Amino acid sequence: MDQDEPRGEVVAAGATREKKRGIAGFFAGIALFFRQVIAELRKVVTPTRKELVKFTAVVLVFVLIVMGIVYGLDTLFAWVTHIVFGVPDA
Repeated sequence: MDQDEPRGEVVAAGATREKKRGIAGFFAGIALFFRQVIAELRKVVTPTRKELVKFTAVVLVFVLIVMGIVYGLDTLFAWVTHIVFGVPDA
């Protein structure tokens, strides 16, 4: 994919340049951070409607499966607690 190819990305100077000191270095770091954020936001790809529907369906099915597992475990632990401690029915 062409998304993985480097395109003049904004990277920290690191060992290639001497680190700036003091207040100028502080603001240079903030400016670098915002340049990197903007560079990353340019890489964002909006999904198509078909992909969005598929992703939503996968998430909903996964949530339903996890809900079923949690419900089953809760019921099992309640039953075991009732058997072990003999909690009287109210």
